[in-house]
Amino acid sequence: MSTTISEIMTRNVTVVAPDDDLQRAAQMMRDWNVGALPVCDGRKLRGMITDRDITIRATADGRAPHDCRVAEVMSPEVRWCFEDQTVGEVLQEMGDEQVRRIPVVSRDMELVGMVSLGDVATRDNMNVDPTLEEISAPGVPNKASADEMRLRRPPSDQADGRF
Repeated sequence: MSTTISEIMTRNVTVVAPDDDLQRAAQMMRDWNVGALPVCDGRKLRGMITDRDITIRATADGRAPHDCRVAEVMSPEVRWCFEDQTVGEVLQEMGDEQVRRIPVVSRDMELVGMVSLGDVATRDNMNVDPTLEEISAPGVPNKASADEMRLRRPPSDQADGRF
């Protein structure tokens, strides 16, 4: 019989509310040593916020962490899995979507845990190398083409190829 996600997932996950400010979310990430938090109303999953979301969607735009709400910068379209799915199914999904962690929900759509590539690697006998390879494939820049990115570099960095 195949291992299910509920057998390897992390339970009792710390969550943040959509109306919490970014300073609280960042403090929670620091305190728990994580880079992502599920955003929930009660136990209902509403999205995810990552340290990258805070940096790219708030800090880069000059938004103050105590004035900006989690709901303003979180990713509302979140991939999730059911607790009764097999590890193999979820690994395939993680590779397809290029994500390293995924919230786990019950059939009632309530958050029950999180599963990461690390959970699979350390708690299950599956080989995660193919999934890691898919997740690590280079992405396409969101707002700027590669040529635009080169034009934005300071001249001293263009000469030696540094970013």
